[in-house]
Amino acid sequence: MTDHHEHGSRSGPGGASWAVAISATLHCLTGCAIGEVLGMIIGTSLGLHNAGTVVLAVVLAFAFGYALTMRGVLRTGVGLAAAFRVALAADTVSILVMEVVDNVVMVVVPGAMDAGAGSALFWGSLAFSLAVAFVLTVPVNKWLIARGKGHAVVHGQH
Repeated sequence: MTDHHEHGSRSGPGGASWAVAISATLHCLTGCAIGEVLGMIIGTSLGLHNAGTVVLAVVLAFAFGYALTMRGVLRTGVGLAAAFRVALAADTVSILVMEVVDNVVMVVVPGAMDAGAGSALFWGSLAFSLAVAFVLTVPVNKWLIARGKGHAVVHGQH
């Protein structure tokens, strides 16, 4: 899903470009957002406790995040087990940071978790939480990529 044409992820000695970090974070955000939105909708619709809703959203965010990465890696002819290992190495820290941030925001916005999927408060809070998570995860991904870790691992498969 993500365009990996920027194999030269370095912008100088030991540095990764912001453009590559933003691209990697957008990739992460896509999987996280799909899982997060589904988890929040399912959890709030079923009337799950906030903790149950958050756990469901996090599990689905990791599942969709890893699945999107694996999809691209599998296209290169890598086997399923190897693709899963690449996804773990590439996305775990990024997804973890994104999930911690966006779920903390959702929980601290008064009434957001109880507002329900038909509420503007719910959707506004969810969009805001994902935006904050994106902004705070970009520097994390930049740091990881500069060290040959995180999303840089995916580039080794091309």
